[in-house]
Formats: sequence, structure tokens, C-alpha cells
Amino acid sequence: MNRSELQPNEIGDYYWRYINLLPEKADLIDTLISNTHDFVGFLNELPKDKWHYSYEDGKWNILEILQHIIDTERVFQYRALSFARGEEKPLPGFDHDRFAEMSDAGRRLPKDLISEFQANRDSAIYLFKSFNQEMLKRTGNMNGVPASPRAIGFIMAGHVLHHIDLITKKYL
Repeated sequence: MNRSELQPNEIGDYYWRYINLLPEKADLIDTLISNTHDFVGFLNELPKDKWHYSYEDGKWNILEILQHIIDTERVFQYRALSFARGEEKPLPGFDHDRFAEMSDAGRRLPKDLISEFQANRDSAIYLFKSFNQEMLKRTGNMNGVPASPRAIGFIMAGHVLHHIDLITKKYL
């Protein structure tokens, strides 16, 4: 399933900012696998003194960014599973700032968060591999907008690219 196959009615307008960071011909599973490898490599190369750095008061440090990505992907996996299984009830949004505030990510070791990201993403890859084409196209209501599992998978990969760009420009 390529990114170019996504239809506008499969995801709310806001999320295209992440999806559009990926090539048109990007395959969902291949993209999640390569995106995982690239992000883990990027994280492993970060200087130790940057993990607790924040470029501005009130902005997250890199530990908090990584925890945010992990938390967000857990929420997105639940949403993808729900829609693939035919859930018709709207699923609520979540307050990512509140999640970050309550995460206590600052006490975590970078290597542990990297391992957690890897394990969580590996689980996501198996989840998306388990969906057939019909399941990938089913839409549900996510935070007031339509969403399909396949769009959610591409959002996850694009969200990581967004944060790589942000870290590169503002933290390094």
C-alpha cells in the first residue's frame, strides 16, 4: 500500500502535514521499518549533553520528545486497531502536553527510551502487517476527524520525520 493511494477522506486535514513528509511511492510497512531504523540510528548518535537540553523555556527536551513520540504511537496504534476492527464510536483526542508533563521522562535513560521506542514500533509494524487491505481502508472518527489505519501508519512515520527535523534545527 503506497502513500499515493490515500484518499483525502481517510484523514483530517491537519495530519497531512506529517503524511506529506513521505515520498508518494512510500510503502506503509517498508516505510515504518526504514523509519524505525533511521530514527534509532539518529537517536544513538545524539550527543549525551543534548538529551536534557531545551532550546527555550517551556519547550520539551529530547527525552520528553522521545517519550511524546512513544506515547503518541501507542494512542495511534489503539486507534488503528479500533478502526480496523470496525469501531464506530468516535475516539477522543488526548492532551499531548499533559501526557508529557505527567511522563517524568527526565528521569529516564536515553538508552531505555530508545529501546522502548524500538519495541513499541516493532509491535506497530506487526499490527499493520496483520491488517488486510479492507481493514487498512476502514475509517473511524479520531478526535473529530476521519481516519483510516493506513493513514495512521503514515502519520506515525511522518511524525518521526517532523521531530528529527525539529531536533536537528533547534537542539543540535
